[in-house]
Amino acid sequence: MAEPARGQMRSAARLAAVQALYEMEVSGKGVLEAMAEFEAHWIGREVEGVEFQPAEAAFFRDILRGVVREQGGIDRKIDEALVAKWPLKRVEPVLRAVLRAGAYELLYRRDVPAKAAISEYVDVTRAFYDGEEVGLVNAVLDQLARQTRADELGKRT
Repeated sequence: MAEPARGQMRSAARLAAVQALYEMEVSGKGVLEAMAEFEAHWIGREVEGVEFQPAEAAFFRDILRGVVREQGGIDRKIDEALVAKWPLKRVEPVLRAVLRAGAYELLYRRDVPAKAAISEYVDVTRAFYDGEEVGLVNAVLDQLARQTRADELGKRT
Protein backbone atom coordinates (compact mmCIF):
# COMPACT_ATOMS: atom_id res chain seq x y z
CA MET A 1 0.00 0.00 0.00
CA ALA A 2 1.38 3.42 -0.95
CA GLU A 3 2.30 6.00 1.66
CA PRO A 4 -0.27 8.83 1.84
CA ALA A 5 0.86 12.15 0.37
CA ARG A 6 2.14 14.81 2.78
CA GLY A 7 -0.94 16.95 2.18
CA GLN A 8 -3.24 14.06 3.12
CA MET A 9 -1.18 13.36 6.22
CA ARG A 10 -1.37 17.02 7.24
CA SER A 11 -5.13 17.05 6.67
CA ALA A 12 -5.44 13.99 8.90
CA ALA A 13 -3.20 15.68 11.50
CA ARG A 14 -5.50 18.72 11.54
CA LEU A 15 -8.59 16.57 12.02
CA ALA A 16 -6.88 14.56 14.78
CA ALA A 17 -5.70 17.77 16.48
CA VAL A 18 -9.24 19.16 16.53
CA GLN A 19 -10.52 15.88 17.97
CA ALA A 20 -7.77 15.86 20.60
CA LEU A 21 -8.40 19.51 21.54
CA TYR A 22 -12.08 18.70 21.98
CA GLU A 23 -11.22 15.62 24.06
CA MET A 24 -8.88 17.70 26.23
CA GLU A 25 -11.58 20.29 26.86
CA VAL A 26 -14.38 17.89 27.75
CA SER A 27 -12.27 15.38 29.73
CA GLY A 28 -9.71 17.68 31.34
CA LYS A 29 -6.80 15.65 29.91
CA GLY A 30 -3.47 17.36 29.49
CA VAL A 31 -1.71 17.84 26.17
CA LEU A 32 0.80 15.02 26.70
CA GLU A 33 -1.89 12.53 27.67
CA ALA A 34 -4.08 13.50 24.71
CA MET A 35 -1.14 13.28 22.30
CA ALA A 36 -0.14 9.84 23.55
CA GLU A 37 -3.71 8.55 23.41
CA PHE A 38 -4.36 9.76 19.87
CA GLU A 39 -1.03 8.53 18.55
CA ALA A 40 -1.40 5.11 20.20
CA HIS A 41 -5.09 4.41 19.68
CA TRP A 42 -6.58 6.62 16.95
CA ILE A 43 -4.27 7.96 14.26
CA GLY A 44 -3.82 5.46 11.44
CA ARG A 45 -6.06 2.87 13.11
CA GLU A 46 -9.54 1.47 12.74
CA VAL A 47 -11.73 2.15 15.77
CA GLU A 48 -15.27 0.78 15.96
CA GLY A 49 -15.41 0.39 12.19
CA VAL A 50 -14.11 3.89 11.48
CA GLU A 51 -10.73 4.13 9.80
CA PHE A 52 -8.58 7.03 11.01
CA GLN A 53 -6.07 8.11 8.40
CA PRO A 54 -2.31 8.19 9.02
CA ALA A 55 -1.25 11.68 10.08
CA GLU A 56 1.97 13.65 10.15
CA ALA A 57 2.84 13.19 13.81
CA ALA A 58 5.13 16.22 14.16
CA PHE A 59 2.47 18.50 12.65
CA PHE A 60 -0.25 17.02 14.92
CA ARG A 61 1.95 17.57 17.98
CA ASP A 62 2.83 21.13 16.95
CA ILE A 63 -0.81 22.11 16.54
CA LEU A 64 -1.76 20.62 19.92
CA ARG A 65 1.18 22.09 21.82
CA GLY A 66 0.89 25.42 20.01
CA VAL A 67 -2.81 25.87 20.73
CA VAL A 68 -2.26 25.07 24.41
CA ARG A 69 0.81 27.32 24.68
CA GLU A 70 -0.75 30.27 22.82
CA GLN A 71 -4.39 29.79 23.83
CA GLY A 72 -4.79 33.15 25.59
CA GLY A 73 -3.71 35.14 22.54
CA ILE A 74 -5.53 32.86 20.13
CA ASP A 75 -8.77 33.19 22.08
CA ARG A 76 -8.48 36.99 22.14
CA LYS A 77 -8.00 37.11 18.36
CA ILE A 78 -10.98 34.80 17.78
CA ASP A 79 -13.14 36.82 20.18
CA GLU A 80 -12.29 39.97 18.20
CA ALA A 81 -13.41 38.25 15.00
CA LEU A 82 -16.68 36.93 16.45
CA VAL A 83 -19.88 38.92 16.92
CA ALA A 84 -19.70 40.95 20.14
CA LYS A 85 -22.63 39.18 21.78
CA TRP A 86 -21.30 35.74 20.88
CA PRO A 87 -17.82 35.31 22.44
CA LEU A 88 -15.72 32.17 21.95
CA LYS A 89 -16.76 30.78 25.34
CA ARG A 90 -20.34 30.50 23.99
CA VAL A 91 -19.25 28.57 20.90
CA GLU A 92 -19.80 24.79 20.93
CA PRO A 93 -16.62 22.86 22.00
CA VAL A 94 -15.90 21.13 18.65
CA LEU A 95 -16.26 24.43 16.80
CA ARG A 96 -14.07 26.12 19.40
CA ALA A 97 -11.38 23.47 18.78
CA VAL A 98 -11.57 24.05 15.00
CA LEU A 99 -11.27 27.82 15.40
CA ARG A 100 -8.35 27.54 17.83
CA ALA A 101 -6.40 25.13 15.62
CA GLY A 102 -7.04 27.21 12.50
CA ALA A 103 -6.11 30.43 14.27
CA TYR A 104 -2.92 28.81 15.56
CA GLU A 105 -1.81 27.96 12.03
CA LEU A 106 -2.65 31.42 10.72
CA LEU A 107 -0.92 33.22 13.58
CA TYR A 108 2.11 30.97 14.19
CA ARG A 109 2.73 28.73 11.17
CA ARG A 110 3.90 31.08 8.43
CA ASP A 111 5.12 28.04 6.48
CA VAL A 112 1.46 27.14 5.82
CA PRO A 113 -0.19 29.42 3.25
CA ALA A 114 -3.15 31.30 4.72
CA LYS A 115 -5.57 30.18 2.00
CA ALA A 116 -4.55 26.55 2.54
CA ALA A 117 -5.07 26.79 6.31
CA ILE A 118 -8.52 28.36 5.88
CA SER A 119 -9.56 25.78 3.30
CA GLU A 120 -8.29 22.89 5.43
CA TYR A 121 -10.20 23.99 8.54
CA VAL A 122 -13.35 24.60 6.51
CA ASP A 123 -12.99 20.97 5.39
CA VAL A 124 -12.43 19.83 8.99
CA THR A 125 -15.58 21.70 9.98
CA ARG A 126 -17.52 19.83 7.29
CA ALA A 127 -16.50 16.56 8.97
CA PHE A 128 -18.62 17.61 11.97
CA TYR A 129 -21.24 20.04 10.64
CA ASP A 130 -23.25 20.71 7.51
CA GLY A 131 -24.86 24.00 8.49
CA GLU A 132 -23.84 27.58 9.10
CA GLU A 133 -20.85 26.53 11.21
CA VAL A 134 -18.87 26.02 8.00
CA GLY A 135 -19.47 29.65 7.00
CA LEU A 136 -18.62 30.85 10.50
CA VAL A 137 -15.24 29.11 10.44
CA ASN A 138 -14.52 30.47 6.97
CA ALA A 139 -15.47 34.03 8.00
CA VAL A 140 -13.54 34.05 11.28
CA LEU A 141 -10.38 32.52 9.82
CA ASP A 142 -10.55 34.79 6.78
CA GLN A 143 -10.81 37.82 9.05
CA LEU A 144 -7.82 36.64 11.12
CA ALA A 145 -5.81 36.04 7.95
CA ARG A 146 -6.66 39.50 6.60
CA GLN A 147 -5.50 41.06 9.88
CA THR A 148 -2.26 39.11 10.16
CA ARG A 149 -1.34 37.94 6.65
CA ALA A 150 -3.00 40.38 4.27
CA ASP A 151 0.05 40.28 2.00
CA GLU A 152 -0.82 36.69 1.08
CA LEU A 153 -4.50 37.26 0.37
CA GLY A 154 -4.58 40.24 -1.94
CA LYS A 155 -7.53 42.57 -2.32
CA ARG A 156 -11.16 41.51 -1.88
CA THR A 157 -13.15 41.49 -5.08
